[in-house]
Amino acid sequence: MRAKGTFTVTAFVPTELKPEPAVSTGLPVGVATMEKHFEGEVVGRSATLFTAAFDQSAGVGTYVAMESFEGSLQGREGACNFVHSATTSGSDRTAEFFTIVPSSGTGELEGISGAGGIAVDADGTHRIWFDYQLG
Repeated sequence: MRAKGTFTVTAFVPTELKPEPAVSTGLPVGVATMEKHFEGEVVGRSATLFTAAFDQSAGVGTYVAMESFEGSLQGREGACNFVHSATTSGSDRTAEFFTIVPSSGTGELEGISGAGGIAVDADGTHRIWFDYQLG
């Protein structure tokens, strides 16, 4: 099954958490928390731990995010975790990864598994989709 939706980031809060021991690289690693709100066939909110090595001025880097989602997929209520990552060299999005964490589903999403993806349209609209199975 495929559930599609859009989302907005309603909070992005950088943290003071830094990797230890400190290692000097060309791009420092940062950690932030995020909150997102979803609409469409994906309805609800998520709490996200966001880690990135990213150059803001050049728009180059990689992120890894772990999300805890609660809401519904195509009307099925529950919660689950999913993880995603991507790399950009400024104008592209490559090396994308998205998976639903096994055994993380609750409620009507219990037993959920699968994958998905995230895309950002030219106008800034953030899209998400879940290709999932239940059971």
